[in-house]
Amino acid sequence: MKILVIEDEPKVASFIQKGLEEQTYDVEIAFDGFIGQKMALSTSYDVIIMDVNLPQINGFELCKNLRNNHLRTPILMLTAFGTTDDKLTGFDAGVDDYMVKPFEFRELLARIKALYKRSTDAGSSSNILRVADLELNTDDKSVKRGGKKIDLTAKEFGLLEYFIRNKGKVVSRVDIAEKVWEITFDTGTNVIDVYVNFLRKKIDKDFEPKLIHTVVGMGYILREE
Repeated sequence: MKILVIEDEPKVASFIQKGLEEQTYDVEIAFDGFIGQKMALSTSYDVIIMDVNLPQINGFELCKNLRNNHLRTPILMLTAFGTTDDKLTGFDAGVDDYMVKPFEFRELLARIKALYKRSTDAGSSSNILRVADLELNTDDKSVKRGGKKIDLTAKEFGLLEYFIRNKGKVVSRVDIAEKVWEITFDTGTNVIDVYVNFLRKKIDKDFEPKLIHTVVGMGYILREE
């Protein structure tokens, strides 16, 4: 599990990071709301933990911004702001869970696991895959971006589905050949690059943000810039 902790108190951030890393989780820290927002929108995380009282952008506004950017990563608000009004404000902003400081680490860990399980269960049972304003329906094989229907060939659809299911991960041409084409990659052909360009013209050319990016010497990655 990859977790982003947005917390301006170094001791608290270090305590959370150390505890989670002991559970073999990958943890990254942001010490203010601006950097936290930038990291959350540029990297794929499984859970985000954030405080309310943050420099630059407070937690409530940060959560709203992330949801307005179509980020659906589970968010746990961990803060000393513990009134009912504070909690309601957090939930209205798009928070998935709310926990008040001081806290027991065992409870924090249990809530993180619950959020992660809930999100992965929902993702595995849903027939709609979403990234930004892009929607792919695995039942009727339709694709929309910004509400506009996009016609794809069967192979383009399979390629896009593979990209979405591996959002935030670099996939090589070998990976694509084996998983989408079900063949051994032939280094003498550029068929995969051609199809990636076909896909880009249909889902990226007339839209923002661009989603499919080239990683030189490694392959491609689908992410929101």
